[in-house]
Amino acid sequence: MKKTLDVFAIGESGTIVKVNGEGRVRRRLFDMGLTPGAEVYLRKKAPLGDPIEITLRGYELSLRKDEAQNVEVEVKEEK
Repeated sequence: MKKTLDVFAIGESGTIVKVNGEGRVRRRLFDMGLTPGAEVYLRKKAPLGDPIEITLRGYELSLRKDEAQNVEVEVKEEK
């Protein structure tokens, strides 16, 4: 199932399949390591849902909700 990072629940993980946006925003996301094929895990959300903290490529990264809306992720199914 695909969804964007901004609607992930705490503890969910998946693989990035697409990064939307244009210009500076898209370039910034790529520079932070948010590229197709990267594994992400949602660690924390602020009380009002903005920002969120993810684990990506072995480090923690905080993203604003509007940035996270540009990242499409294939969710891993829990077994």
